[in-house]
Amino acid sequence: MERVRKAVIPAAGMGTRFLPATKAIPKEMLPIVDKPTIQYVVEEAVQSGFEDIIFVTGQGKNEIEDHFDYDYRLEHRLKEQGKEDLLRIVRNISEMIAVSSIRQKKPLGLGHAVQITEAFTGDEPFGVFLGDDIVVHKVPCMKQLLTVYDRYQASVVAVEEVPWESVSRFGLVAVEPVESKDPRLLRIRDMVEKPPREEAPSNLAIIGRYILMPGVFQALKKTTPGAGGEIQLTDGLRGLMELEPVYAYRFEGTRYDVGNKLEYLIATVEFALRREDLQEEFRDYLRSLKL
Repeated sequence: MERVRKAVIPAAGMGTRFLPATKAIPKEMLPIVDKPTIQYVVEEAVQSGFEDIIFVTGQGKNEIEDHFDYDYRLEHRLKEQGKEDLLRIVRNISEMIAVSSIRQKKPLGLGHAVQITEAFTGDEPFGVFLGDDIVVHKVPCMKQLLTVYDRYQASVVAVEEVPWESVSRFGLVAVEPVESKDPRLLRIRDMVEKPPREEAPSNLAIIGRYILMPGVFQALKKTTPGAGGEIQLTDGLRGLMELEPVYAYRFEGTRYDVGNKLEYLIATVEFALRREDLQEEFRDYLRSLKL
């Protein structure tokens, strides 16, 4: 059985929904409380047992890789000032996992972003994390998918039910039951990217966690660009399903779509309320609001 060791994190989007904040700062570096959103995703990868990460970045995204790099000047300054707690936090960031990056020179879609990492992942299965999705649970979302992979040695995507009025925002799956003791596990029969509500095969939406077999690269090479001239990962997975099974797993946990302004604000509030150093005073403040 081949272990999943490598993770791909596409991060080349321009973050236009968060302009003007993202004019000079990658959206992945926007903080939830005091931690960039991308760090929550990388921490999930570490907790799930991954060993290497490659970021797929675009122009002006160097800050992402810099955040996980060693910063001698900052560490030296913190040590001089006796700020040992902050020094430990900064060191942990640079030591948590090996990272590298590759440039997606043109905005050709998520499928293309995955496709250009073939030299990094090789002929191994690999994980894909989308930075807009943060999932909170005692068992990391990706670790839940890895349990399915360990049993079936096949591609697995995370899915969740979404309101029917929102289905046109997501990639959706048509599924069938699997002979399994786990009712959350399903086999995908078909998938479609952002269909009109009347054409949606279900309200089970693909969210930003995937375990992919290396055969996906051949499928992506045969995938023609869709709307906007982009190569959709969903279309590539449809091609992969013609050759081998692909599974869906209704993960356990709370998902925050931090690429959405409202959910970003909700995540900030709820993460702050989980912090022992903030929760009491912050809760008192929220109670004092005259809403």
